[in-house]
Amino acid sequence: MTTKTSRLLLAITLGAATFALAGCSLLPNAGGGTDTPSGEGDNTDVFTIKVGDCLNDGGVEGEVSEVPTVDCSEQHDSEAYASIIMDDGDFPGDQAVEDQAVADCTSEFNTFVGVDYQDSALDFAYYYPTEESWANGDREILCLIVDPEGQVTGSLESAGR
Repeated sequence: MTTKTSRLLLAITLGAATFALAGCSLLPNAGGGTDTPSGEGDNTDVFTIKVGDCLNDGGVEGEVSEVPTVDCSEQHDSEAYASIIMDDGDFPGDQAVEDQAVADCTSEFNTFVGVDYQDSALDFAYYYPTEESWANGDREILCLIVDPEGQVTGSLESAGR
């Protein structure tokens, strides 16, 4: 298995096993970065997380409705770097959602970090709609950047690594 393949499988596995959205509907938010996180070290509803928010979600498993958010100047596990809004319609199925998440998060990763994903020391994961949350209007894939070495302080935007 190549490094490229294993890294993509890791991203898919993280997305599928660790980061699934559940619960109420999501109001689409394609917004940009922010200096103000959604919550100050408190559990934050996953549907209110914005691009630029930093999360301490390293221990999160399965479907979630809340995750801890912190100021990006504090140590954190991940940072939301892109919001992808899927097209309306019937739920396309888990595999189609995951395929779009991998494709779009990879593309956005390259722009955010400043280096191709395959050449980066960093990884990504994502929150994505489940069939249940889709029925409530959730169409957002939220891309998260993570450092496999552990927590980071500050943003990884333009990290170039």
